[in-house]
Amino acid sequence: MMIYKTTTSYPLETVKAQIAEKAKTLGFDLLGKYEFKKILKSKGFEITRDITVYELYNPVATHSALNALSEISVYLPCRLSVYHENGVTVLATIGIKNILQASSIDGELQKHMQEIFNKIRALMNSW
Repeated sequence: MMIYKTTTSYPLETVKAQIAEKAKTLGFDLLGKYEFKKILKSKGFEITRDITVYELYNPVATHSALNALSEISVYLPCRLSVYHENGVTVLATIGIKNILQASSIDGELQKHMQEIFNKIRALMNSW
């Protein structure tokens, strides 16, 4: 699957308010966030769904990945999308398995990247 998704019954605003701090406890820094509803509205386009994308990165993992395979940079930083759909809050990110299978990454780096993805999944499932 290209996208890994999970849902929670926690309100969207609660998840958005807690995401940076929870990510930090797992070794991730928040580089930025994009509130697409606000961004598009400022450009004259309206969307009904409140969609926020967070850019997270782990300095150690980023260092290892970029030193091993420069083109992996297109997947960095890790992006985590948060929105409300069908009565639940959805958290979604890129599925790491497809990236690992499509890249010429050595076994040690694959293992390390899988560990990072496990932390992202833990973050996503922490609500």
